[in-house]
Amino acid sequence: MSATVVGAAPLRQEYDVVVVGSGGGALTGAALAAAAGLSTLVLERTPLVGGTSAYSGGACWLPGSDVQRRAGLPDSTDGARAYLAAVLDDPDQERVEALLTESPRLVARLEEDPLMDFEWIPFAEYYDAPGRVPMGRSIQPRAIRRDELDPAVAALVRPPVERDRAGGAGRSTLSGGQALIARLAAMTVRDGGTIATGRQVTGFGRDAEGRVAVVRYDGPEGPGEVRARRGILVAAGGFEGSPERRAAHGTPGDAAWTMAPRGTNTGEVIDAAAAIGAATDWSGEGWFCPGLEHPDGTAAFTLGFRGGLMVDSSGRRYANECLPYDRFGRVMAEDPARTPSWLVFDAKEDGRLPAIAMPEGERAAHLAAGTWVEADTVEDLAAAIGLDPAVLRASVARYNELAAAGRDADFGRGEDEYDTFFAGGGGPGAVLVPVDRPPYTAARFVLSDLGTKGGLVTDARGRVVDGAGEPLPGLYAASNSTASVFGSAYPGPGAPLGAAMVFASLAVADMGGSPAP
Repeated sequence: MSATVVGAAPLRQEYDVVVVGSGGGALTGAALAAAAGLSTLVLERTPLVGGTSAYSGGACWLPGSDVQRRAGLPDSTDGARAYLAAVLDDPDQERVEALLTESPRLVARLEEDPLMDFEWIPFAEYYDAPGRVPMGRSIQPRAIRRDELDPAVAALVRPPVERDRAGGAGRSTLSGGQALIARLAAMTVRDGGTIATGRQVTGFGRDAEGRVAVVRYDGPEGPGEVRARRGILVAAGGFEGSPERRAAHGTPGDAAWTMAPRGTNTGEVIDAAAAIGAATDWSGEGWFCPGLEHPDGTAAFTLGFRGGLMVDSSGRRYANECLPYDRFGRVMAEDPARTPSWLVFDAKEDGRLPAIAMPEGERAAHLAAGTWVEADTVEDLAAAIGLDPAVLRASVARYNELAAAGRDADFGRGEDEYDTFFAGGGGPGAVLVPVDRPPYTAARFVLSDLGTKGGLVTDARGRVVDGAGEPLPGLYAASNSTASVFGSAYPGPGAPLGAAMVFASLAVADMGGSPAP
């Protein structure tokens, strides 16, 4: 296993804070702990840091901060409270209030550091509900050049997904999720923290007083363990990469289709915490999305449909293709006949997918593998993918009728600001484009995800609790290692990252490493 130690080396036997994982939540906790003068160790199982956070666009749903005010947005903590009240189903109100209260304080604290600089990005929120901000309230870190960073830190940042899956290197300018990870990692190391990659956590232990204070791991030197004086923060992702755990917890989709980096997020750390008494909750399921299937059996996160129609295994259209990706994914999950689905589109964009897939792949490779199929008529296309030609012909004809009318009377495509966001606005006509120019293509889609959202139960201070709801002293958690504060909902761009960062911050504050909330 490739392994690196960046920061103070060699590894010591004891630190104030031990962080398990290296995504946005984990490194937020590490950076804050190091800035507070606490000796901090980050343990990451892979050779690179960032996990799925590094693949993301870096959007952070952190409402009510100075960043939104600088951009002149009508955002506020009260507005975000109203929005969450409308979209969440039976939430833990203490955790919701902690999220809302801590978000602006966390942003202010991070922006005090010269290595962190946020900006607002237009990105429509996912529900038409009270408190929604037109064009969204999400923020992201500004891009940063690799040569502005400590070279050892820059070398650790996981590349964007299309390069990482191909074994390529990252770009010279880090943006989105790479910028977030790079900035937080640089802050951690600059302030004396240590990042150790190639160390897979295998278990936890208690000290003589009953505190969870020991982290066991496997590394290049063999099994090891380290003690944490102040606390252990578990922020190592979910269990999306484990077929066995997905099956055990009834999570729709497949480990092969998740967007998590290969060989990561398989849930052992969650199980290790449960083995010492941590409570778990699996009801949130996952952060879902339609996934463009690739020839190697993986899938690519896809959003921003601007053409084509999605049909199930019967050849029938079943939803508004322009729904926010998690909402569309949940519609897919309602019926096994919707996995796989087929996006039927025409030649208007010279054979390119009329959507944003990360990555899309090469048309020739898809056609050779059968993940895309091409034909000169809709009927021949149907026959090639095993659908009833008459049913698919009727579905395409109905869709074209709706497009000609300029209104999707069946599913409302184009009526919400999110639907047309990636097409530059303009109403339903921007995304209700007829499918009428041969040759026709059908691209196979499966139910993908950005991670699971069930796991350790935590309180409003990021403390892991036991079955009776009592905190386990010394053990904290954030990110997809926990049961999501949002339950089964996905409020807007950057909700997973924003919540992970907030509860990591609250955890470090409870350890005594940052201003108390």
